[in-house]
Amino acid sequence: MLGAQAMTASFYDRLTPIQSARGIFDDALYAPAPADWLLAVSDIKGSTQAVAEGRHSDVNFSAAAMIAALTNLCGQIPYQFGGDGASALVPPGDAGKVRRELARVRAFAARDFKLDLRIGLVGVRALETRGFQVRVGRYEASPGSAYAVFRGGGIAFMEQAVKGRGDDSLAREAIVADAEDDGQPPDLTGLSCRWTPIKAERGRMVSLVINGADHEEVHRDLAGITGLVSLSAITEKQLEPRWPPKGLVREAKARRGRVPLALMIPVTALITLVAYIFVRNRWNAGRFNAARYVKGVAEGAVDFARTDESLCLVFDCPNDKIDAVREYLEGRSAKGEIKYGLHISDHAVMTCLVISPEHGQHVHFVDGGDGGYTKAATQLKAAVKGRESPARPPPA
Repeated sequence: MLGAQAMTASFYDRLTPIQSARGIFDDALYAPAPADWLLAVSDIKGSTQAVAEGRHSDVNFSAAAMIAALTNLCGQIPYQFGGDGASALVPPGDAGKVRRELARVRAFAARDFKLDLRIGLVGVRALETRGFQVRVGRYEASPGSAYAVFRGGGIAFMEQAVKGRGDDSLAREAIVADAEDDGQPPDLTGLSCRWTPIKAERGRMVSLVINGADHEEVHRDLAGITGLVSLSAITEKQLEPRWPPKGLVREAKARRGRVPLALMIPVTALITLVAYIFVRNRWNAGRFNAARYVKGVAEGAVDFARTDESLCLVFDCPNDKIDAVREYLEGRSAKGEIKYGLHISDHAVMTCLVISPEHGQHVHFVDGGDGGYTKAATQLKAAVKGRESPARPPPA
């Protein structure tokens, strides 16, 4: 952990919590990130191909690894999950440790998943001098499980630089060199994926990435079209623990440090078996309350992201409303008001960061099944370039 001074001085701790998904559209609840803080952004190069090969869970896990490592190093910080990448703000107290941990995470993704994780780190001031802001909101549906939303244009500007499509001088300034990896494994404590895929209850899971327009208006319109009180993907009823978890080997890779994987797999199997038994039977132990934990998973499941001009959603949509959703999006796209990408699947998946299940500190990143965000983003990219409109979803 970084020093207590960096923790207590965190501007993020002092932000007014946003306690409902609709609250993320109130820009008055966003505050500028301090200029001396650092912005880390990651992106998996070739994620579209990896998802096409059926490796979407590896992509999600590797993207979430940066969040886990920086949270374990710095404590509660603003971060956001994007399916095939992530963003996080970290205090300036020990930039050297942050850089080393980012280099370790990149090496972890390459070594254990054969994925090319591009990472950049730059001061917020460097973005401000280029005319971009990083404004932060703190979404906290349940106590202790905070998730960031961003405005101001700085995140998107940084993402383009990291991908090699933006400001070359910023890309050079943001480089985290391979030599900064000291060969030690990153601390990925708490990173897991133990739940069964979440089957859609109402019809199909919609993964949607939208650029442009009034996000609040679009969100309200979609809720009205679908007849849903909340554009959400998960309810407590849908959550089913599984053993052995499908992500057992992934979790063993995150846990093993320098222990051989062959030894860590049975250790992880035992740990997950005990957890499965307690959650499945709703048993309690000490401060751990299984029923409260499962309720918190449903409440803290993050099935949206708001970054600058982009709004990303995963929601369980009634079958008979999918065509209406698409017609609405097509209509606004035809008017030049939005660009969008859409992916339909029969389930969603979760990658989890569990810091303290006893005290409710756990966040669960939701993505649409079969690489929902990545596939939707690929369609959006094509739409922005004007090559094609998003393909129609398969029959329900």
